[in-house]
Amino acid sequence: MARNQEFLWRRLHSLLGVIPVGLFLVQHLVINHFATQGPEAFNNAAHFMEGLPFRIFLEVFVIYLPLLFHAIYGIYIAFTAKNNTSRYGYFRNWMFMLQRITGIITLVFIAWHVWETRIAAAFGAEVNFNMMADILASPFMFIFYVVGVLSAIFHFANGLWSFLVSWGITVSPRSQVISTYVTIGIFVVLSVIGIRALVAFI
Repeated sequence: MARNQEFLWRRLHSLLGVIPVGLFLVQHLVINHFATQGPEAFNNAAHFMEGLPFRIFLEVFVIYLPLLFHAIYGIYIAFTAKNNTSRYGYFRNWMFMLQRITGIITLVFIAWHVWETRIAAAFGAEVNFNMMADILASPFMFIFYVVGVLSAIFHFANGLWSFLVSWGITVSPRSQVISTYVTIGIFVVLSVIGIRALVAFI
């Protein structure tokens, strides 16, 4: 009974990591990429998102609560998982270990990013191009954001591979190899989008 319950929790954890959290990550990266077209383009995109109807409801129930569950259960998985890279060294074992490491890094990064942006906005600050430019003006913060963004993207892309397996979408070895290449491609494309946006702010 306990094993079945844990199986269901893990599948829910995997699902929420893709829908809606993963989709929100992609959307967030696309919005940030408007910075490559200049401050006005980014500000218009950001203000459009802030002006969506039921924004608070959507943020709480579609982003923050699923993200909170995914993070808390992910911490449990990270600290109870048995990594065996030193014994086996297979590619998937390394991906398994990196998934846990990037999960912790991503959690720290998201907490800090929310503090610098959404919490600051709650106290009257305006989330715009200048805010991000000021944050990323520090070389330390720029490196921190690069590491955080790449960790979040890797965690999503590699988690998408695990999601396809755990939900029975990619069952055969061939389909899993194909999905490996697809998810690597997703990681590369989203990384280019994310890094270009960060560079645009400086």
